[in-house]
Amino acid sequence: MIILGIDPAIRCSGYAVIKVDSVNDMSIVDCGVIKNGKTLPHTECLRRLTGGIRELIDTYKPDMASIEDPFLGKNPSTVIILGMARGAILAALGERGIPVYPYKPTTAKRAAVGSGKADKAQVALMMSVLFSLDASQIPLDSTDALALAVCHGQLAARKELQLRLPKPL
Repeated sequence: MIILGIDPAIRCSGYAVIKVDSVNDMSIVDCGVIKNGKTLPHTECLRRLTGGIRELIDTYKPDMASIEDPFLGKNPSTVIILGMARGAILAALGERGIPVYPYKPTTAKRAAVGSGKADKAQVALMMSVLFSLDASQIPLDSTDALALAVCHGQLAARKELQLRLPKPL
C-alpha cells in the first residue's frame, strides 16, 4: 500500500510518501515540502497547496493518507489559518476519494520514534535509521509527515490492529 503523510501548514506543508509491504517492510518513495512565500495572500497559498496535493496524488496514487490532527493553539488566528490549510488538503484528497486518517502529533512521533515529545531532528534521525538514509536527505519540515505515514502504516499493515485505526475523516 502507498501512504501519503501530510503535516499541514499555510506556508510550508510537509509531505511523505511511503510504500508499506508489511510492518517490517516500509520504504520512502518521496518526502519534501510544499512551500509558499511569506508575502503570498492566503488564497494563493491555499490554491498552491491544493495543487501540490493533487500533483502528489497524480504522481504516487496513494491508497490512503494520514494527516496531523489539529491542536488548539494560543493564537486563534493561527488556528484558523491552519484549519484553512488543512481544509484545502482534505478537499484535494476528498475529490479523489482517498481515505484520510487523523493522528495527534504525539501519537505519530511515539509510533515512529518511541517518544511523543521528539523534536524534528530526532524524528529525522530515527527515520534515517529506519529507511537507511542520511538524515540530511530528509527535509526537517517533512519529518512529522514521515512520522504520520509510518504511524498509519504500522496500524494498517497489521490486520489485528486495524480496529484501532482512527475513523477516516
